[in-house]
Amino acid sequence: MAWILLTVAGLLEIAWAIGLTYTEGFTRLWPSVLTVAGFAASMVLLAQAARTLPIGTAYGIWVGIGAAGAAVIGMLVLHEPVTAARIFFICLLLVAVVGLKATSGH
Repeated sequence: MAWILLTVAGLLEIAWAIGLTYTEGFTRLWPSVLTVAGFAASMVLLAQAARTLPIGTAYGIWVGIGAAGAAVIGMLVLHEPVTAARIFFICLLLVAVVGLKATSGH
């Protein structure tokens, strides 16, 4: 169950990170409300997962999912630059996430 909570927390991290773009510096009410709610929910789920999983593993995977997901969505939706180097490092992040999961002992 902890892995499911952690995965959902990571997906919510992607959502609130992308949501920051739409808040326009927290000057738009509803995008700001949704972004803060996504952040809060992501943190609560991370905290719940960390009750069972080692915090280094849980936090590393949470950050990896969020960073890789936000970068991919940034390229696909927000028209951020798509370069071989960016794709390589996103893949490297995903390898690190899988490595943390494989070596967590859970």
